[in-house]
Amino acid sequence: MKIKSVTLHVISMPLKKPFVTHLQTVKEREGIIVEVQDTEGLCGLGEGVAFSTPWYTEETVKTSYHILKDVLIPLMNNKPFQHPEEIGKRFEAVRGNAMAKAALEMALWDLYARQQQKPLWKLIGGVREEILSGAVIGAGDTEEMVKQAEELVEEGYQRIKVKISPESDIQIVRELRAQFPALSLLADANSAYSLGDKAKLQALDEFHLEMIEQPLGIDDLVEHSILQKEIATPICLDESIVTPHDMKSAIHLNSCGVVNIKLGRVGGYTSALEIYHLCRQHHIRVWCGGMIEFGVSRAHNLALSTLEGFTIPGDISSSSNYWEEDIITSPIVVNNGVVKRLEGAGIGVELNRKRLSEVSLSKETFSSL
Repeated sequence: MKIKSVTLHVISMPLKKPFVTHLQTVKEREGIIVEVQDTEGLCGLGEGVAFSTPWYTEETVKTSYHILKDVLIPLMNNKPFQHPEEIGKRFEAVRGNAMAKAALEMALWDLYARQQQKPLWKLIGGVREEILSGAVIGAGDTEEMVKQAEELVEEGYQRIKVKISPESDIQIVRELRAQFPALSLLADANSAYSLGDKAKLQALDEFHLEMIEQPLGIDDLVEHSILQKEIATPICLDESIVTPHDMKSAIHLNSCGVVNIKLGRVGGYTSALEIYHLCRQHHIRVWCGGMIEFGVSRAHNLALSTLEGFTIPGDISSSSNYWEEDIITSPIVVNNGVVKRLEGAGIGVELNRKRLSEVSLSKETFSSL
């Protein structure tokens, strides 16, 4: 792959409504859009999904930008390569910074697929024509959360994820289950609980949740293994799974029954595909999580979700769920709870240059020649 340049766009857009968890309220979403151009003029797109502050992981937009500019782009340019997987492996020499790695590696995978004139989903082995879509309800009072759920169900979403914490769990889950007895419902704790809250988590079993996502510490595998033996509801690991080694450890410890695979959290496709295959080999269910993304990352999530085994509805809601106007020319649209895979080359979307310019905070291009 002969790379001519890499361009980093730092952008910011207000959400249509604040996204609330017990950790953070997000009103304005910053991010990094990565363009990788080859010597023939083709461009691949990636997205850095770190937040402005380190509430989800230790990475931020500023630290990701520094790592991309000063470490990863020079490392990519260090010697020739033929396939983006080589870069995924090359980046293993850099500790952490998974979201920065993913942003550049995703762009390279998109470019590689465009060079082959094939959809990216086909190159990674995808088969699913339709992707099941779920949506997320941010934390709030019970009445407000039920109203959000009603609106999402009316739009056709087949799975609702609700944010919970020890201060707000049983009541909202009970109300949602009463209102929607057949709905696929899962709870996301974002590490709000400890083993001392075991009784609270056991009390959620009666509501037949699809799963409880990341109830304990963000880097924990051992206590999740202990908890899984004490509750009937499957545990889904999110923040705890960053590398394939983490996945192997979780399998060995029986720490979970489900894994949420996020390209940004695990460092891109090379790592994500290895984690996916480990899960398939050990009968652990998988689904694709979201990060309040812009359209570029959302399109990459669609490509990943075409893989066999992604049968749980993912966090792939319509662009209009978050944004008045997205930064891609063809916004992602959910119809009756499903999204059609994108058939164009690469990730199947292009940048809306006018909208990108309107929301850009900065732009910097780095030569690779």
